[in-house]
Amino acid sequence: MSRLRKLQRRKSNPNLSTLIDTLLEEGARNKAAIWKDVAERLAKPRRLYAEVNLSKIQRYAREGETILVPGKVLGSGELDKKVAVAALSFSEKAKSKIEASGGRCLTILELLRENPKGSNVRIIA
Repeated sequence: MSRLRKLQRRKSNPNLSTLIDTLLEEGARNKAAIWKDVAERLAKPRRLYAEVNLSKIQRYAREGETILVPGKVLGSGELDKKVAVAALSFSEKAKSKIEASGGRCLTILELLRENPKGSNVRIIA
């Protein structure tokens, strides 16, 4: 059994385990290493998940880009770029600021369905 599968088996959230499985399967099917990378990050303990403020997205993202956060997006800072942000979860403040700037909030699964190859996606952690 692979190291990743062992880590995943310890997850008590069945939705998260299903997401990790799906990411691994789609990554292998589409030869997209980005999904395996995200699955590995989500298989780690929750205390190691990324917590990214909007100020960091503002600093590193380009207009029209797709950002993936393997964790939670927080509402500290301002965002004036139109970006699509996919994350495991969003604070209410972050969600409203992203949508107010003309961007979109997606789940990681929605991003996977829209972009199975994972092309032009930037991971910010």
